[in-house]
Formats: sequence, structure tokens, C-alpha cells
Amino acid sequence: MSTTSKKSWTRYLVPGFIFQSVVIGGGYGTGAEIAQYFGVKGLVGGLLGMMVTLVIWSVLCAVSYEFVRIYKTYDYNSMMGKLLGKAGVLYEICYIVLMLIVLGVINATAGSMTADLTGMSPWLGIGILAVGQVLLIVKGTEAIEKVLSVWSIVLYIVYAVFMFSVFMKFGGNVSAELAKGEIGSGWVMSGMQYAFYNLGIVPATLYTIRECETRKEAVVSGLLAGAIGIIPAILLLFVMCCDLQTVVAAEVPVTVVFGLLDMRWLYIVFEIVLFGTLIETGTGFIKAVDDRIELTYQKGGKECPSWMRPLIAIVFVGVGIGVSTFGLTGLIAKGYGTICWGFVVVYVLPMLTLGIMKIKQAKA
Repeated sequence: MSTTSKKSWTRYLVPGFIFQSVVIGGGYGTGAEIAQYFGVKGLVGGLLGMMVTLVIWSVLCAVSYEFVRIYKTYDYNSMMGKLLGKAGVLYEICYIVLMLIVLGVINATAGSMTADLTGMSPWLGIGILAVGQVLLIVKGTEAIEKVLSVWSIVLYIVYAVFMFSVFMKFGGNVSAELAKGEIGSGWVMSGMQYAFYNLGIVPATLYTIRECETRKEAVVSGLLAGAIGIIPAILLLFVMCCDLQTVVAAEVPVTVVFGLLDMRWLYIVFEIVLFGTLIETGTGFIKAVDDRIELTYQKGGKECPSWMRPLIAIVFVGVGIGVSTFGLTGLIAKGYGTICWGFVVVYVLPMLTLGIMKIKQAKA
């Protein structure tokens, strides 16, 4: 494969790998969200709901990435400013609140995972999570892209092994669930809600579009991002079918599956990979703020101070720890649904209307 061809394929796939890395947080990776939004609809109903999520993610990513490519708005502030003008600040408010929730949740999850897996203090997990996020953010864009892309591939491999192991032991149960053809009511709405639930993640991947030079590259990479993001969820849903009714009722579905599977070594590997996705999720959200501040300096004709990036990383990582430590996660999360609908109003609808109109008006 030639260097040019290899670089072209990288442009198509990296945005999707980064999108997937950020979207798979504690709720997705442990199967809790997958069970809540899709598993309760039955296997077929859940798969149909996931197709709704796939379409929304892919279309929104494709339009957003092309908008960003044309107007060279590689941070969420520039993009929303170009899209909504001064009203773009409404998006930033939603984004910051969402980020606080996410950072609080991943810290709580990291602490819980470490305690459950090793019996050691939750602070060990929180400390490793904090160091991982700070190191990646300080290393910069290229390092983040490489680490998140490679870890996404590792995650795919582990999920594939997980699914294969379940099929080998419980293949009959999975086939039986598929044969039922159960389609629970409300699968369309569930697919839409889950897509909206993760809307704030798209602008956290904008820096990956810097290398896109053509409309084809931007649009195809966006379409692929939706697919790359949802495939692990599809694999998890099939895995849950080893005992769907029991698994979807559990607080941590994958723990129940591993208990039935009785493969301790795979469980440990899975938890390690999942812990890595927590680092990726936090890094992705904080990276977007870092880009927003650095590009603001550049537009003002100034060079961003060298201490700014580590300061941003340390401050937001610290805030995330604070949110989880003082029990604010649950309190803030009560307004999470409202924030998600806020993203629909200030980002999705404008991007799919004004954004498309501005794309048509611009010279590709």
C-alpha cells in the first residue's frame, strides 16, 4: 500500500476511532446503557433501535465534518460561532455541564472498577485515570490520535473474543433470542434517545478533520464514525443474549455475563480495556476545551502559553475528581436529559438546517 493511499485511509478511519473512543464510557462499556435503551426491546427490537442511532450519528457526523472542513472550524467554539453567531455560547454552556457530568461519572466508575477488581482503594483507580488523561492531553493531538485509534482496535479485538466465547458456550440461547423476533414497543424512540444522549461527543472529535481535504473524505469519515461507534454496542447486545432477561435487569450487565461465562482471565482483560476507554473519554472531552482555548489565542494573533495545556488538563481532571468525590454526579445527572435536549436545539437542528444550507452556499 502506498503512503498516499495509507494516509487517505487514515483520514477516513481516524475520526471514527476517536468518536468511538470518546463515546464508550462507563455506561456503554459495562452494558448498562445498552441494556436500558436496547436490550429491553428484545434482540431484534434492540438491533432496530441501534440502526436508528447509527443513522442519526452517521448523518450528524457527516454534515458536521463537512461543515468543519469547509469553514476550517476545528474546535467547537469556532464551529458554533460560524453556525449560530453569538448564540453559539448556548452550546458551550451545554457542553461544559455535560463534561462535568461525564468526568464525574468516569472517575466514580474508575474507582469502583479498581476496588472490585483488586480490592484496593478506589483512589488508586482515580489516580491512574487522572495521570492517564493529563499525560495524553499534554502530549498533544498526534499522540492522542494514535493512542485512541490503537486502543479502539484493541477494544474491537477484545469485544470480538468476548462475543466468540459467548457464542461457543451459549450459541443456542443467542439463536433462540434471534428466532423469537421480539420487537419491543418504542424501539424508534429508544434509538433516537440514545443518539441524542451522546450528541455532545461529536464536537469533541473535530480536531481529527484537519487532514480531510475533500468532501468525500469528510462525509465518508462521518458516515463511518457512526458505524464504528455503534458496532461494539451491537456485539454487546448479542453477548447479553446468553440470558437476556437476567442480564438486562442487572446493574452491571457484563459482570453477569462473565459470571455465566466463568472466564476470569477474559474478565480481567475486558476490565483493563474498559478502564482505558474511561481515560479516552475524559481525554476527548478535555481536549475539545484545550483546542477551543488554543485556537482563540491563535485567532488573536498570539501564541498560546506553553503552560496552558497542562493547566487545562490538571484543572478539569481535578474538577472531575471533585464532582465524583462530593457526590455531585447524581445531582447533576438529574438534569442530563434536559442538557441532551439542549444539544438537539442548539446543535443538531441548526446543523441539519442552517449547516446544510451554509455548506451548499460555500465553495467546496
